[in-house]
Amino acid sequence: MAQSEKDAWTTTLQPPARSNEPREIARPKGWKYKSLNVGCFRIPCYASPESQLILLSFVCFLCPGMFNAVNGIGAAGLDDDANANNVSNTALYSTFAVVGFFAGTVTNVLGIRIALSFGGLGYCIYVSSYLYFNITKNLGYVIFSGILLGCCAGILWSAQGAIMMSYPPEKLKGRYISWFWIIFNMGAVIGGLIQLALNFNKRNEKGAAVTNGTYIGFIILTALGACLSWTLIDAKHVVRRDGSKIILMKHPTWQSEIFGLWDTLRTDPYIILLFPMFFSSNWFYTYQFNDVNYARFNVRTRALNNTIYWLAQLLGAGFFGFALDFPNTRRTTRAKMAWAVMFLLTFAVWGGGYVFQNKYTRSSSAHPYDWTDDGYLGPMFLYIAYGFYDAAWQTCVYWFMGAISNNSRKLANFAGFYKGIQSAGAAIVFRLDGYKRPYMDMFLSSWILLAGSLVIALPVMLLKIKDTVPIEEDLLFTDETIEDIIGHKVSYSSEPERA
Repeated sequence: MAQSEKDAWTTTLQPPARSNEPREIARPKGWKYKSLNVGCFRIPCYASPESQLILLSFVCFLCPGMFNAVNGIGAAGLDDDANANNVSNTALYSTFAVVGFFAGTVTNVLGIRIALSFGGLGYCIYVSSYLYFNITKNLGYVIFSGILLGCCAGILWSAQGAIMMSYPPEKLKGRYISWFWIIFNMGAVIGGLIQLALNFNKRNEKGAAVTNGTYIGFIILTALGACLSWTLIDAKHVVRRDGSKIILMKHPTWQSEIFGLWDTLRTDPYIILLFPMFFSSNWFYTYQFNDVNYARFNVRTRALNNTIYWLAQLLGAGFFGFALDFPNTRRTTRAKMAWAVMFLLTFAVWGGGYVFQNKYTRSSSAHPYDWTDDGYLGPMFLYIAYGFYDAAWQTCVYWFMGAISNNSRKLANFAGFYKGIQSAGAAIVFRLDGYKRPYMDMFLSSWILLAGSLVIALPVMLLKIKDTVPIEEDLLFTDETIEDIIGHKVSYSSEPERA
């Protein structure tokens, strides 16, 4: 950072003994920091957390959102069986599981824009491999694209997690998470609508492939997402409404960041109790997409199910995001209530799933449902419930992590652990599905993992989540440490200095 920039960011903090006094931080000048008033609406400045989160959401709308749309139809829309999709995703998540543990390190070194752009490129190549396979039936490129996306997605999701959990103020974290999840999953909704429009007349074709035009459209959209990531700005330039900055490393090095992974586990060992929730958070996708949607519905109804599944995600994310930030209830109470609601939902939704799963097996050859069939309404509402539950689970997990810390370096490592462990579970379950394990086994493994992981995580809700996280917990509160980590000079005074 240039000297003039440092001077512009000179900060005045109150000493710990007087931490109840207001704190002011000089706001910089420039077009990035000017907000606009349009009628009765105030548009936040470009360098605000709100604007940056919306841009991030649209990057994920165009990249992981399209990935979800392709996979949500079951077997990635291919016509033979789920084998190519299982092989590709096993390679993807196996790689992701390794890269995810170091993704926070890479993100902190590369910066937000490069990390997101690199991640978006992997999604574009991944979708192109299915177009290639649809034409040639060659598995080689499909496997390669899965491995590459495992590397790219690990970096993208680590950058995403660091932004989503560290940019917002504590009282708005749930709301920010829900905004992201709604915009991000709208990508899958639109992707599902594209599939539905292009396959609307394929009533009697259970295993029919989606059209090549579907894949071409997704390739273009994912490429746009990779380009859009360059519109974000570095975290050091982001300013909240009260003038405060994001807590992040000033000049990270590979060595310091790799040691940071160990430091995270050493200083915050309780995060291990959330690992089972991380592990199970993508486990059920394989069952829902391949063993329910692909197994029991024809191609146009799969496209419809895919659309309403992600629409239900919007409702789940919106409801839980705002409920987790409910202002008249202490955060410790909200954490316990969120745990209890998720526990009840787990048995309600998956109990209904057990009734449906009892009606068919992998070896049965029942007629696939079409949306015009009399028996379709029940499975449709079950699939909606699955989508709502998924959004609730992911929103709660992110909120739990964000409630533990405000330090973006630590949260990048949390996000890396989350996506790495999540991907390890996904790699295992896609391989199990490739071995054609009984559908009931796939179902029960999902239900048991979800319920069991909630029980293991309960001590975090009871003991570690506080009403607020003091800065002293995120940083060693000394001039040298804060200046090193925040990246701008700190001065103490009994009265706030005015810019």
